[in-house]
Amino acid sequence: MHIWAETVLLQLERVESGYGRARALHGIDLVVQNGEAVALIGANGAGKSTILRTISGLNTVSSGSIRFEGTEIGKEPPRRIVRRGIAHCPEERKIWPDLSVLEHLELGATVHGPPPASDLEEIYALFPILGERRRQAAGTLSGGEQQMVAIGRALMSRPKLLMLDEPSLGLAPKAIEDVLEAISRIHTAGTAILLVEQNATLAFAATSRAYVIENGLVARAGTTEELRNDPAIRTAYLGF
Repeated sequence: MHIWAETVLLQLERVESGYGRARALHGIDLVVQNGEAVALIGANGAGKSTILRTISGLNTVSSGSIRFEGTEIGKEPPRRIVRRGIAHCPEERKIWPDLSVLEHLELGATVHGPPPASDLEEIYALFPILGERRRQAAGTLSGGEQQMVAIGRALMSRPKLLMLDEPSLGLAPKAIEDVLEAISRIHTAGTAILLVEQNATLAFAATSRAYVIENGLVARAGTTEELRNDPAIRTAYLGF
């Protein structure tokens, strides 16, 4: 299927990457269109997080191409990639326990300078509890609240594409519901989403299209409806 160039936000073509001499990605082809929500699902060690790290510039592209808004970014440093409009909310949140909620949000905005009050208010509107606890040390928050801090910190860079790595990891069911609702609101407001999730049910609920990653390769791709109704996907990832 041809995808018109003007609709493509992010495109990976035959991307290979890894850790030192160990290759983890073996030729990834992937597209995220403007305003789209896309999921990456797969088992632990399949290469999902490595894809996000490679897009962010944290892992080196050994071959292939990564283009964002038509510009090659595969060799750019992470800070420049963030400035272009890609924010990465990492696995396990990466919160500094002694820094306050507000300090985390201010750190997220550093690529643009001191954040205007309006940016902070948008985060507090999305996550009211963070507004109430803006002066509180992040290490004293619940797991769900820390995930809100991590997402809010990423949003403070004003991304066009928000990449989320396992946002449901280790959270209670109610906290997962809250995070899913926040992702939906962020997407509805116009930010494209690239979501890594082992929880395929959650991933399909939050996105309209998905890639199945196995052993550093795209094993399947399609709409979430197509994949949800595929017997092999249901057995492997949905448990029925």
